[in-house]
Amino acid sequence: MAMFKPIDNISLIIFRMIFGFLITFECINFIVSGFVFEHLISPAYLFPHIGFEWLSVIQGYVWYVYFAVMGFFAFNIMIGNWYRLSTVLVTILWAGFYFSQKTMYNNHYYLLMIVSFLLIFLPANAYYSVDAKRNPTIFSLTMPAWVKWLMIVQISIVYFYATLAKFYPDWLDGTFTKILYSRVSGRPFLQEIFSQPWFYISIAYLGILYDALIVPFLLFKQTRTIALVASLIFHLSNSLALPIGIFPYFALSFSLFFYPPETLKQFVFKNKPAVTEPKIIRSVKIPPLGAWGLSLFLLLQFALPLRHYFIKGDVFWTEEGHRLSWRMMLREKTGNIAIKVVNYSKNTLENYDLDKNLSKNQLKQIATKPDFIWQYCQEIKQQYEPDSVAIFVDCKCSINQKTPQTLINPSVDMAKARWNYFAHNDWIVLH
Repeated sequence: MAMFKPIDNISLIIFRMIFGFLITFECINFIVSGFVFEHLISPAYLFPHIGFEWLSVIQGYVWYVYFAVMGFFAFNIMIGNWYRLSTVLVTILWAGFYFSQKTMYNNHYYLLMIVSFLLIFLPANAYYSVDAKRNPTIFSLTMPAWVKWLMIVQISIVYFYATLAKFYPDWLDGTFTKILYSRVSGRPFLQEIFSQPWFYISIAYLGILYDALIVPFLLFKQTRTIALVASLIFHLSNSLALPIGIFPYFALSFSLFFYPPETLKQFVFKNKPAVTEPKIIRSVKIPPLGAWGLSLFLLLQFALPLRHYFIKGDVFWTEEGHRLSWRMMLREKTGNIAIKVVNYSKNTLENYDLDKNLSKNQLKQIATKPDFIWQYCQEIKQQYEPDSVAIFVDCKCSINQKTPQTLINPSVDMAKARWNYFAHNDWIVLH
């Protein structure tokens, strides 16, 4: 079978090194930039993904050690030392960070977790690694072709759903891209350009074209250089203009899998021996259980972004099915919220002070996202006698600077409300 044909593994080896470097850099940056203190240590309450509240056992300055350890193992991925163990631990640690808080949610955090998980099963330490020097039996110049196509399919899923998500009115008429670029600070002449309709409408449609065509253009030799140049312009300009961390460089690294080894060897590993006379190698076939597992994993990746179509209401408003769906930078939400607590045991009514233990970013999230509101109401309930309080929410929210509307039914006691994981929560007001 063609998928098991041995091919040069240079793309996977370089990708491993870039991946390890980027995670190492991100861990160090999180510590020295103040991210860890501001978003993980300082807040009195982290908003974990619902169902992962048990991750709250990681608290306080332990987070510094947490990212230092993760950075250490990410560095070992980069150099190919204890590769399998290091990749397993980085996957677990990154997933722990990802699921323990969603205030600073980014789609690329999810992508990093997925790719780290996939790398556990890939022979990315077979060449130019400490492991291969220590244990020559794992040394190899090749990898099965399915490894390359696995990474191409994974990034294709991301771009496909990113394209699909942009087909909504506020993207197509430039409303959101106008808002997005109005936030960019810089020289006055740039701000003047960003405010022009021709600019922000062009950006909207170029975004659709880029997401839709980048993978097909990279697949064909005739358009591959055009696609790479477009990727460099797109991702590097985003890196300069928008606060999206390492994602542009991570996204660019997937281009490695589209280029022939001979091209890559002009820049890296120039002395790497050529792979000659490729044959079908039975030993690199995936065991049946592994093949089924990989198939189910890819099926899940295709299915998760579709779930919001089966939930009542607009995902932009309800947020139900928004995460894990590659719905990247599509709208701006703002809101105002007030929470009233009726304490039956003391016969009192009080306006709950949200400022006393929520960060600025958390306040922004809780005013616009129903799951944050539900979670925090459950947290508030625990500060009283749980069976003797009622909690009511007055929240008005706006999408893309439109007229604010009621988000949460103000007559529902949120202390008794339940969270529905798989369907619409009726206490979210639909419009």
